[in-house]
Amino acid sequence: MKTQAYYDGKHLYPQGLLAFTGPLPAHNRQPTARAAAERIAPRTATLRQRVLDYLRGRGRRGATDREMQAALGMDGNTQRPRRQELQTRGLIRDSHQRRTTDSGRLAIVWEVNPTNLTNPVILDPLPGIT
Repeated sequence: MKTQAYYDGKHLYPQGLLAFTGPLPAHNRQPTARAAAERIAPRTATLRQRVLDYLRGRGRRGATDREMQAALGMDGNTQRPRRQELQTRGLIRDSHQRRTTDSGRLAIVWEVNPTNLTNPVILDPLPGIT
């Protein structure tokens, strides 16, 4: 049996148990949203891993979406879907802490789910790599 793998340009990774196999993460059915989802699809695993690694490094302090975006140099329209994918898989969770944003609103502080601290790399397969 062949195992699919993911190549990020530097490393070849086996497909993880939690690889993204659902529909493209377009937030609506508009052609522009679908096109954006198709463009980013090959990079989502690496981006998800960056978000997860950042939160792992933060420990119980966690991070808000805006803190993740600033630290990772990632646009909100890229970071938030990756955070939602991690949350859906149970890898991260709402810490029940809140921090005030620059605009004075309260934001959820996200943290790694302690039961999933040692999960493997989350990668998507690329077509043709086995």
